[in-house]
Amino acid sequence: MKRFIFVVPEEEILIDSPRNLEQKLHVSVSVTNDLTTDQRVDRTCRTLEKMGFDVLLIGRHRTTSKTLLPRSYKMHRMRLLFDKGPWFYAEYNFRLFFFLLTHKSDMLVSNDLDTLPATFLAWKTFWITGKRKNFMIHDCHEYFRGVPELVGRKRVTATWKWLEDRIFPRLKNIVAVNQSVADLYFREYGLPITILRNVPFRKTLEGKRDKTQFGIRPDQKVILYQGAVNVDRGLEEAILAMKHLKTDAVLVIAGTGDILIQLQNFAATEKIISKVRFLGQVPFQELHSITLMADVGLSIEKDIGVNYHFALPNKLMDYIQARVPVLVSPFPEMKSIVDQFQIGEFVHSHDPTTLARQLDHILNDQDQCMIYKKNTAKAADVLCWENEEKSLIELVGKAIE
Repeated sequence: MKRFIFVVPEEEILIDSPRNLEQKLHVSVSVTNDLTTDQRVDRTCRTLEKMGFDVLLIGRHRTTSKTLLPRSYKMHRMRLLFDKGPWFYAEYNFRLFFFLLTHKSDMLVSNDLDTLPATFLAWKTFWITGKRKNFMIHDCHEYFRGVPELVGRKRVTATWKWLEDRIFPRLKNIVAVNQSVADLYFREYGLPITILRNVPFRKTLEGKRDKTQFGIRPDQKVILYQGAVNVDRGLEEAILAMKHLKTDAVLVIAGTGDILIQLQNFAATEKIISKVRFLGQVPFQELHSITLMADVGLSIEKDIGVNYHFALPNKLMDYIQARVPVLVSPFPEMKSIVDQFQIGEFVHSHDPTTLARQLDHILNDQDQCMIYKKNTAKAADVLCWENEEKSLIELVGKAIE
């Protein structure tokens, strides 16, 4: 058995492997999004690339997709006939399956349940035919069957569960975004799961975007929401809260999603559009400079399902790296981080007047804000990808033994 060394900053991880790394290994990483804003898969790809893999990230191209900014690894976006719904998922997995079969891959990485069928079938096909002995990792970004879009849709949820029940127990290398999601899957399938949290690379405080680019005066405060603009994330209430806010502030919404146009129309109808800025889809490479503008960061999802309840979103960790105090929902994973590091407050209610009072308090209590900012600096040093990626490196090493 040959041995090789994965080199990472300040350490070396020695792993037994039957493979000869003089010939670079290839990995295909699959998602169903358009690759523009997905920070988690970018971090995964960069770690795998650093370990010596030739990385290909596969997603889809939508009519609204922006040109991708250059990255060090290869990317491929498939153009599909269907954009959403069951036909989209069927077409995507059909196309992905044959794409994987016709491209060299020593490792396959599926992200969430919606890429799992094609990836799993390709992986098993390689083994059954004996053409290629590769290995597979499945990454659970969330508890997929608990996403808000599936709440109340019993037949659709049952279909996804049917698929998951037939594939998940046969997986060997599984990653989950936090302990709560890992526990949910463990209770269902009894499989060991590696925790890989949504934490960003360490960031500096340089490169802050000029507020005036977005029509915000330098002396105005910024309340920031960044991420997916979807249902039940408290965005309607945040917009209405701007009517009752006494502080001179602007609500900035950086992201896109199913209800973006609806929210824009809502803000106009409520005659509050002058206090709200919609930035639309922002490439993750440009997001930090916007986060640095914020005086408080929001993650105020409603408790409408297990996926939100057990969420540990990218945006919370991004706020921390930008030293931004937070106002978040008191859900287990977010509460644990905020309690541990004392970096912000929990939303008392989604009532717009109550929310406005909380925001006024945070924005105007300068002494407390300084404490929160100081604590985010401590949290940022701990909650960073440079620390977290060690779990991924260890898992990959064990997978290919």
